[in-house]
Amino acid sequence: MRIHILGICGTFMGGIAALARELGHEVEGSDSGVYPPMSTQLEALGIRLHDGYKPEHLEPAPDVVVVGNALSRGNPAVEALLAEGLPYQSGPQWLFENLLKDRHVIAVAGTHGKTTTTAMIAWILESAKLTPGFLIGGVAPDFGVSAHLGKGKYFVVEADEYDTAFFDKGAKFLHYRPRTVVLNNLEYDHADIFPDLASIENQFHYLLRTVPGNGLLVVNGADAALKRVLARGAWTPCQTFGAPGADWRATDMAADGSAFDVSHEGSKVASVKWSLLGGHNVSNALAAMAAAAHVGVTPAQSAEALGRFQGVKRRLEVRARVDGVTVYDDFAHHPTAVAATLAALRARIGEERIIAVMEPRSATMKLGVHKDALAASLEGADRVFVYQAPKLPWDVNGALRPLGTRVSVIQDIDALTDAVMAEVLRGDHILIMSNGGFGGFHDKLIDRLERNAAPRC
Repeated sequence: MRIHILGICGTFMGGIAALARELGHEVEGSDSGVYPPMSTQLEALGIRLHDGYKPEHLEPAPDVVVVGNALSRGNPAVEALLAEGLPYQSGPQWLFENLLKDRHVIAVAGTHGKTTTTAMIAWILESAKLTPGFLIGGVAPDFGVSAHLGKGKYFVVEADEYDTAFFDKGAKFLHYRPRTVVLNNLEYDHADIFPDLASIENQFHYLLRTVPGNGLLVVNGADAALKRVLARGAWTPCQTFGAPGADWRATDMAADGSAFDVSHEGSKVASVKWSLLGGHNVSNALAAMAAAAHVGVTPAQSAEALGRFQGVKRRLEVRARVDGVTVYDDFAHHPTAVAATLAALRARIGEERIIAVMEPRSATMKLGVHKDALAASLEGADRVFVYQAPKLPWDVNGALRPLGTRVSVIQDIDALTDAVMAEVLRGDHILIMSNGGFGGFHDKLIDRLERNAAPRC
């Protein structure tokens, strides 16, 4: 079968492409923005990429067009497929019909931590020789890919509440029919499609309606929004994590989160020592262990696997170490995630300087919904640079005024690179935060660091 994927370089649609290719289909796709790590993965799989959404990319006519949720009416490729009467599906619909309907689906939902927790569960199950399939919203170094068919009965999927396609405005996760569900947390996000937090809670409530009574809900017991969701109705047993008195708790945790004991129903069941940082990742680990226990993996087995877990690309990933300067790449784009990432790094490096460089790129950030919380989220950095993209409709300087002289707002990528280079000292940690390609800033900065003389002392 010939499949053409519109929006193929998104993390979810790129995973769909990898799965379709692994099933033996001929796969190609179109996108308007191509950047690593997804572009690199697709090229390695031999999947042809088209730049832009030209109607001729759909010639000769594919057997089916899988449409990403970034595409809307008016897009030339969308108009062409409708005009020609080509068969089309959403990514979640294709995933369910081709892979999920006959498997035990473990779905990970929530505002933060979905990608990392999904990767943890997949790695735990793989280490337990359960050979799971998975679709992760990022590339996991332990697997080298973001998606894999697997051979066992289990499939682990990152379950997003974002809408499905221009013709299906329900949440993606409503297609998956999971049996084990992790609910990590719930905050207001995706302001381009949801008017308020209550509307997102509705989608999570609908998700719970699809989980069978012999399944399991693994829920962050400290999250007020999730408590409201559960109060509206849950027909499935529930285990909690992350709160005092929860079923799964971390005890004796190192300050930076690099080691902790695990308690289940009041008894110590495992100890974890690993390479990840931060209390948020400890919480993710508890959720992953609870989900794995539901399918028969012991906490001791999970702890051993987590000790070898390499994380996910773009989650506090060290991109370079150059003459005493360390450069990190992180996907943080919501104030809660920004603060958690900074706190994790601070706990590891102590008093050494953190230079935070941020691109407010998500739809919610572009709309300015979180602008009043942004300055507080960046408090953990010693120096802050924020890129103000053209036509950003809110006053970034005004929003960040509480940071005083620590912050610089810059409207050009090259000028931003120059400004960071003028600031950096040997021993600094440069934390770059964006949920996109950031105009190639990562590579520009690393190249300058490598070409320049040693940073000032």
